[in-house]
Amino acid sequence: MANANTSVVGVLGMECDACTRSVERAVGDLHGVLQVSVSLDDEEARISYDSSLVDEAAIRNAILDLGFDVQD
Repeated sequence: MANANTSVVGVLGMECDACTRSVERAVGDLHGVLQVSVSLDDEEARISYDSSLVDEAAIRNAILDLGFDVQD
């Protein structure tokens, strides 16, 4: 896929596996997101997405909307 990108976003404030699932679900539901993997231990989300359909700002906003902080 020509527009495929992968970003790693720091996610602060997660405390349990339910938190990671919430982030995976919210980001994964965005149109254009291909894959999401969230690590509680590493406090990060690795996201593969089609940049012609969704941008990193929308991904970050989906995480922020859940009440978590994001960092580069």
